[in-house]
Amino acid sequence: MVGHVEWVEFARVEKVPGPGDIVHADQSWAVPAGGGGVAAVQLAKLAGSVTLFTALGADRLGNEAAQGLEDLGVRVAAAFRRITQRRCFTFIDGNGERTITTIGERLNPSGKDPLPWGNLAGTDAVYFTAGDPGALRAAREARVLVATSRVLADVARAGVRLDALVGSAFDPSEAYRSGDLETVPRLVVRTEGGEGGTYETEDGRSGRYPATPVPGPIADTYGCGDSFAAGLTFALGAGFAIEEALDLAARCGAACLTGRGPYEGQLRLAP
Repeated sequence: MVGHVEWVEFARVEKVPGPGDIVHADQSWAVPAGGGGVAAVQLAKLAGSVTLFTALGADRLGNEAAQGLEDLGVRVAAAFRRITQRRCFTFIDGNGERTITTIGERLNPSGKDPLPWGNLAGTDAVYFTAGDPGALRAAREARVLVATSRVLADVARAGVRLDALVGSAFDPSEAYRSGDLETVPRLVVRTEGGEGGTYETEDGRSGRYPATPVPGPIADTYGCGDSFAAGLTFALGAGFAIEEALDLAARCGAACLTGRGPYEGQLRLAP
């Protein structure tokens, strides 16, 4: 896993406050999360082990984020920056929808950081959410490389070929169109939440995949997309066919819906 981590404070409220409103949170908690952190924990639950290449603030929250992810089963390879750890504040409303405010600069790992980048050579699979072109080229040494479509510009600058590109069909910041990348990804997946999603391959195949029924009451939506992408990465690295990989990814996204925060509901494969 190569990506970013945020220290996320959650507050569960009946509704997100409007201008001038005051609302009461009946629950609150904080965990290390963000796209890289969430996906890394899901990969650890599926694969049994994972290393997260990241950058963190050299302050109390940065160190707590590293320890928190280690406690969740992730090996953390971090470059510590002399700036404040990025934070997020997230409302979870009565329907489980999340509304996120980010605070501070996003910390991205760099291929120039003194991290064990050589260990990625021959790795079964890497999921990429943040980093510079050097980090992307190091990640490309893995057998399978999957990236979020939020980093299209970085992928283009690095000039690497992706085995899969995944993102939301509804989020403009995750839009991918033909021609955005000089080298076409082998697989493009666009998620549509409860409607499943679509996929297309470099050889012209395309289709839809169904959503997986949620295996319990919905707690909140935070981390579902990152859990989906982690499941897709694991499955492609394990050699699953596309339809099987999308099925496991959808199961990961649905399971995440059932837990408070990003980790309680994540799918764990039986040994």
